[in-house]
Amino acid sequence: MIELIKKEIKKVVIGHDELVDAILIAMLSSGHILIEGIPGVAKTTTVNAISKIFGFDFKRIQFTPDLLPLDIIGNEIYNPQKGSFSIKHGAIFTNLLLADEINRAAPKVQSALLEAMAEKQVTIGEQSFILQEPFTVLATANPNEQEGTYQLPEALLDRFMLKVNVGYNSYSEELDIIERVANKNFGKIEQIIDLDSFKKMQQDIEQIHFQQELKEYLLNLIYATREPKKYNLEDIQEYINTGVGPRGSIDLYKGAKAYAYLNKRDFVTPSDIAKSAYLVMAHRLKLNYKAAAENIDSYTIIKRVLEGIEAP
Repeated sequence: MIELIKKEIKKVVIGHDELVDAILIAMLSSGHILIEGIPGVAKTTTVNAISKIFGFDFKRIQFTPDLLPLDIIGNEIYNPQKGSFSIKHGAIFTNLLLADEINRAAPKVQSALLEAMAEKQVTIGEQSFILQEPFTVLATANPNEQEGTYQLPEALLDRFMLKVNVGYNSYSEELDIIERVANKNFGKIEQIIDLDSFKKMQQDIEQIHFQQELKEYLLNLIYATREPKKYNLEDIQEYINTGVGPRGSIDLYKGAKAYAYLNKRDFVTPSDIAKSAYLVMAHRLKLNYKAAAENIDSYTIIKRVLEGIEAP
């Protein structure tokens, strides 16, 4: 089934295999994903294609500086004839929510997603509404170095199961894109998965075997970002302000199982954990100014942790 999904995506998306895998991992794990990259690298196109393949209800919000929280979650509307209020639901009432260029809007607006992402519910006025399942936020973001962007709050970042960086296509891939555009040769996306099939895939992932030794290895990776000295990683201690929190442990566990499923295995390997670690941990690590001054990023720290902790 995974191969069929990927084949369908390739009708309109060339390359970006890591992005496709990351979105599938997040959706199948009931998580959310943050996709960072410069404009024009098929972030939105990929999300659109996946929504059509699964046939889920899909809505898109363009985050802009003048966007309001009520534009996302909805509002109470007063009816003067009846003398009462009614609820108008916002775009967040959907299966797949594309938060496009999420860091173009102010933190007050970004925070409107917090309750929905954590608790799968929305509060409007005095009423709370349960969101329909599945519910996944797929947010795209521009690099923070670009003008007109806001830093995402830590509380919001932590609610994203995965973060994936999207770069340019290769030379040959971009040549293929040009030729397809010239010949109008992009295919039409068809729905090939229904809700029952999607739930069956999720159930299959839950049954994937995760050895106790690998669970301990996973937790050691997390704890090494909090207490590097205990794991003989003193060389990275000076760069870390805050390590990965408990949500990171849970999401790394889920991500490793989903990664094994994508690779057609019914058991998790150390490689599944290692590959998921970059997607799950990087945006949760908080580094200090010394790291920035020495051009040390989160991926460098994770690589050092993986090198320093022996896999079972």
